[in-house]
Amino acid sequence: MHNPQLAPALTRALEGSTAGRRVVILGVGSEIRADDAAGILVAERIRSLGLPGVTAIAGGAAPENFTGEIRQLSPSHLVVVDAADMGEKPGTIRLILPDEISGVSFSTHSLPLNVLTDYLQKEVGCSVLIMGIQPRSLELDGSVCAEVTQAIEEAVDALGRCLRQPGCP
Repeated sequence: MHNPQLAPALTRALEGSTAGRRVVILGVGSEIRADDAAGILVAERIRSLGLPGVTAIAGGAAPENFTGEIRQLSPSHLVVVDAADMGEKPGTIRLILPDEISGVSFSTHSLPLNVLTDYLQKEVGCSVLIMGIQPRSLELDGSVCAEVTQAIEEAVDALGRCLRQPGCP
């Protein structure tokens, strides 16, 4: 499901960083639970782009284990990418602010996502944005469905375009 507004919305959300600051992309999810792998796959693909000033972390089902690394990087912006039940069609991508998390279900983590994002905002002082991708299935040993695979590619493309352009962190 193509969303032409994704890249412009990301650009607006990621504005305001200062030169030399870093952006961290934190992919969350479980590779053994079908579409829940979406966040991890986005992070791995962003990492392979080698974007200057961008660190992509595949945080898995326990992203809190990477808080020390994120603190050390001291990013201006943190983008958390995760499969999220938003009641939408599979593959739908939505940008979610931390204070909007309550209406979205992120169920496969060991720590609630809002606890993690609140902690990082306070500890690091970075802006936090969540990119939710609607899954079709979270079944064990399932594969990523076609709609979510397409959403992963769209997310990587939008993030890559935004993070390459001048004025965006």
